[in-house]
Amino acid sequence: MTAIARISGVTSLPHSAAGMRIGLFGGSFNPIHQGHVLVMEETLRRLELDALWVLVTPGNPLKSHAELAPLSERVLNAREMIKNPRIKVTGFEDEKNFRFTWQTLAFLKTTLPDRRFVWIMGADSLADFHRWERWHDIARLMPIAVYARPGSSRRALASRAALALAPGRIDGEDAPTLAGLRPPAWVYLHGRQSSLSSSAIRAERKN
Repeated sequence: MTAIARISGVTSLPHSAAGMRIGLFGGSFNPIHQGHVLVMEETLRRLELDALWVLVTPGNPLKSHAELAPLSERVLNAREMIKNPRIKVTGFEDEKNFRFTWQTLAFLKTTLPDRRFVWIMGADSLADFHRWERWHDIARLMPIAVYARPGSSRRALASRAALALAPGRIDGEDAPTLAGLRPPAWVYLHGRQSSLSSSAIRAERKN
């Protein structure tokens, strides 16, 4: 772990208490932008969560790490941008040497069994969810909230994972009940969207 990680608590797990409803929103956030924050705020409100943890990953196994900024930089930038005190940012997966989402979720479920976690992801991630390591196990570990992304809805809802998990889907109006449901359970949330993307921001900065 780097000195800056130790000083700033980059890899610390956020504080929580028994019974809390906590959303988990993972990603590289390379860099974070207001589109990410929009999803955080909307899911926090619509799922009626007590807190939302932003899990800044060491690196997406399905993507190139050639342009990946250091973990500490990405965590600190996210903390600077996010103003909501109920949203906490951590890079704890790096300290645990977790590289796959199922490892993170299994650890949290085992370590904090009295919290009610919900995994949050964008519709673009649902479209490729079947490519994730042990994606069936992820769906069995905790409920999932999928938030609409520009141009991704049709592909996401017709994806292999969406079709396989169709029996566990609930209506958007029932989203506040999701944290208390036994997985596999998931909801697809339509709402405000942003066309911003981390890759486009990186390309603009390069130019």
